[in-house]
Amino acid sequence: MDVYEAVTSRRAVRRFTDRPVPREALERVLSAAAWAPSGSNIQPWHTYVVTGGPLAEIKRRAGARLAAGEPWDSREYEMYPSELKSPYRERRSAFGKVRYGALGVAREDWEARRRAATENWNCFGAPAALFCYIDRAMGRPQWADIGIYLQTVMLLLRAEGLHSCAQMAWSEYRETVAEVVKPPDELILFCAVSLGYEDLAAGGARTGRAPLDETVTFVDGR
Repeated sequence: MDVYEAVTSRRAVRRFTDRPVPREALERVLSAAAWAPSGSNIQPWHTYVVTGGPLAEIKRRAGARLAAGEPWDSREYEMYPSELKSPYRERRSAFGKVRYGALGVAREDWEARRRAATENWNCFGAPAALFCYIDRAMGRPQWADIGIYLQTVMLLLRAEGLHSCAQMAWSEYRETVAEVVKPPDELILFCAVSLGYEDLAAGGARTGRAPLDETVTFVDGR
């Protein structure tokens, strides 16, 4: 699979089979992803690879919290600005229409939307997940480095025939994750990446992208 195919075939998959992911594949991916660029090569990512019993336990504990109606953990960072301006607001709205439309969920059916959202805490059935942390002493440039690293990981997963779904939602259940993976206190959970083999029977829609002239400006003297 060449780079262009990896980029254009990568998407957020939200239904996986229970087929195990070979550890050797994950080691290849994460060893190669270590070459992702970072400012002054400080490599600010801290990744926990969770499978098998430990992942099942995280899912079980998250599910129990959800069933008990417990509140989310206090956020250590804001996922989105409180006032999302145009055109970003419209893009997020369009994503929601595609996401829930593919599930046959109407915009006003909040209960069905809630049920769909709870699949986050089951990692969409994935048999493996990465929990990516960053040191709380890091600044915005290092958070950008984490994004570059995660994109590298997800493209390399495509080269292994695997799919993934990055989930900032797990930061809202960070204490549940910490009970199992036991990170040091100086780390913040940025997101999880659920990964595995796509369940092709489940189907799924892919959201579009803005036209090039909406996000890119060429300055070439023409």
